[in-house]
Amino acid sequence: MHTVLVILGGFALLAVCLLVGRGLGGPGAAPLILAIQAFLPLWLIGAGINLYIGVARAGYTVAEELPIFLGVYAVPAAVAALLWWRLAKS
Repeated sequence: MHTVLVILGGFALLAVCLLVGRGLGGPGAAPLILAIQAFLPLWLIGAGINLYIGVARAGYTVAEELPIFLGVYAVPAAVAALLWWRLAKS
């Protein structure tokens, strides 16, 4: 359940980045693409913090936590990449 909540947090961060990009950048695809470019490293840091907490506080090994980290990062990042691709086409 924790993993699902963290992934939902990634989607929330993506939404915030897109809203800020639209609010600051105005119409068009360019501000949204820039927002996605900002989201990807921010989410990598967020997923890394989740990995650290899993290892340092929950007692998992890095080998146990690494697949969770990859899934936690990959799901919102894949949606962001798909959105980036769609925006770049238009």
